Amino acid sequence: MTAPIDFALQCPIPISDYPQVLLAHGGGGRLTQMLIERMFAPTFANPALGMLHDGAILTVNGGRLAFSTDTYVISPRFFPGGDIGSLAVHGTVNDLAMCGAQPLALSVGMILEEGLAMAELWQVVRSLQAAAQAVGVPVVTGDTKVVDRGKGDGLYINTAGLGLVPAGVSISPQRAQPGDVVLISGSIAEHGIAIMSVREGLEFETAILSDSAPLHDLVAAMLAAGGEGVHVLRDPTRGGVASVVNEIAQQAQVGIRLVEKDIPVREDVAGACEILGFDPLYVANEGKCLAIVAPEAAEVVLAAMRAHPRGQGAAVIGHVVADHPGRVFLRSRVGGLRVVDMLSGEQLPRIC
Repeated sequence: MTAPIDFALQCPIPISDYPQVLLAHGGGGRLTQMLIERMFAPTFANPALGMLHDGAILTVNGGRLAFSTDTYVISPRFFPGGDIGSLAVHGTVNDLAMCGAQPLALSVGMILEEGLAMAELWQVVRSLQAAAQAVGVPVVTGDTKVVDRGKGDGLYINTAGLGLVPAGVSISPQRAQPGDVVLISGSIAEHGIAIMSVREGLEFETAILSDSAPLHDLVAAMLAAGGEGVHVLRDPTRGGVASVVNEIAQQAQVGIRLVEKDIPVREDVAGACEILGFDPLYVANEGKCLAIVAPEAAEVVLAAMRAHPRGQGAAVIGHVVADHPGRVFLRSRVGGLRVVDMLSGEQLPRIC
């Protein structure tokens, strides 16, 4: 008879501190990073996974494919500016775009709960197809599973995407280097606040819509302008801008300094964040691109972003520095310098 495994000794996660999975383990912050770095990455270790990017880059017959997967559990399923169907397409296409790839095809897996209204499912399916058609990427394969009533919260969607990486494009978190410029494609925190407004029944003077949108065309314009000067691309979803820049700083072992007054936040979103006690830097986005580019390419890439409908509000928000490797600092509006760390807990669960 096989002896029982002592998980307290075998598991790389300190399960004495976390004997059960918490919502925060899926929030994109410190606990998510712990799961990835201590459990998943070493267990499945291979060169493609080791890049810890938004997708894997695979070389096939001399060409390069980007491959990404994501699962959507957002609550509520319908929100201002989108729904779980369109979000599933946009999120997966954007993960491919952050690898520098143009999307080729999607798969869709549906996990349905017994009792889900067929009319609601049909609405989600039509929205998903409309988003895929608008992007120009077909859903080529999929799967459907149904779980018992009360066991699935209605509907979850898993997607995977394949994209083609053009020759000469090399996007990786490890390419960030001192002197590089940090850009953002527009105002932040809109998706998270749109979800909270519905979830909590909040009403603001103006409607706050999710920024959910595909970014592959914007990225293509940036790459055409900046070429190899575009070093890193990320979409700041769960955990917001703060989590993404921390991940980049740690992976590249560089410092990053942001300037608060230069980070675009809509006035109504900033007001909502203040009321709710949120820092916009940590609130999720679903239609924004954060780029780290060489200083000599920054001006042309920024111009290309601003010339695109998805990047008209683009701005320089910071720089990569040699100081404090692996850490992020923010120059506040009053001139002070503070550490921008990763979230330890869960600010906004079920956000995507």
